[in-house]
Amino acid sequence: MSRAFLIVMDSVGAGGAPDAADFFNDGRPDTGANTLAHIAASRPLVMPNLDQLGLGAAVHLASGQRPAGLKAVPEGLWGAATEAASGKDTPSGHWELAGVPVPWDWHYFPDTRPAFPAVLSAAVARLTDTGGILGNCHASGTEIIARLGEEHLRTGWPICYTSADSVFQIAAHEGVFGLQRLLDLCQGVADLVHPMRVGRVIARPFTGTPGRFTRTANRRDFAIPPPGDTVLDIAQAAGRQTHAIGKIGDIFSGRGIGRLHKGASDADLADHLIGLADRAEPGSLTFANFVEFDSLYGHRRDIDGYAKALEWFDGVAGAFIARLGPGDLALFTADHGNDPSWSGTDHTRERVPVIGWGAGAHAAGLVDFVDVGASVLDHLGLTPRKGVSFLP
Repeated sequence: MSRAFLIVMDSVGAGGAPDAADFFNDGRPDTGANTLAHIAASRPLVMPNLDQLGLGAAVHLASGQRPAGLKAVPEGLWGAATEAASGKDTPSGHWELAGVPVPWDWHYFPDTRPAFPAVLSAAVARLTDTGGILGNCHASGTEIIARLGEEHLRTGWPICYTSADSVFQIAAHEGVFGLQRLLDLCQGVADLVHPMRVGRVIARPFTGTPGRFTRTANRRDFAIPPPGDTVLDIAQAAGRQTHAIGKIGDIFSGRGIGRLHKGASDADLADHLIGLADRAEPGSLTFANFVEFDSLYGHRRDIDGYAKALEWFDGVAGAFIARLGPGDLALFTADHGNDPSWSGTDHTRERVPVIGWGAGAHAAGLVDFVDVGASVLDHLGLTPRKGVSFLP
């Protein structure tokens, strides 16, 4: 039986979103944002494996720009996908790729001080039995920990913040506040904010001492469950084994997932992906997310770090593809953009590349996010609920 691998390179956008002018970063519209092209403008990218499949051609299709260094004639499946949902966040992108567009408008906390309603802040303080919360604003996670970590150690109050995404984030020291206490708090807050259509509550544990605080690998997302059956649910209901790599388990609230593979870094996740190329069961679906493009480089506007991460991942992709066999399909795509050359620190509204191994040399063209999930199910011999397969 055929196997399918759906691999999300988190935030690796290709520019060209037709509605980019409706989305903003630090007051600037996302018009013209292009994660891959602008990174390559700093220096040509060396990504022979993904470029050979059609990465450079996909960016050119999406935006009219050809990233420096990505000049190969496509030998794989290639196209670019456009998101329908009115968000540029993780759940919206992943759910729609998996065949379930978000049917509602997310709730976003305003970029004010305080950012959270007083009744919500008081409820968080009660849940953790403290006198209050710290932060209560839009912030970068590393910046707010550096700024408020010492006060957190002194008072025991959790550090609560948000961003342009529909998210409530809570940072706390693993050794002093306690990791399980933080996770329990996040579950309690999720129960409060999910009815408000806040997409995720994220636990952001850290360790260290003032001036040397470091976030740990024990992040956990408490997300609203998808509002319909995703490719994972459909595959599992059909008796197929499903594997989730990275934060896929959190994004889909554990639904439709047979086996979960996590790690402390994208390097650990790469080992899982390469290993599953060898041992994933016939007829299985593997869904992977590589988050560090977004979390370590996009939000921090680190162009050089992002470029190096892309080139590292190209080597991972090459090693992974070399282990695939007849009947396998591997699709590489993204959930949104996060142009590290752009203003602000938030995601950018972009089309995303869609490139694949196992479908021959095939121009998929401009497709919708839901068509990605439809194509995965088509390859597995299953019937999609939404979207049209772009497989030849």
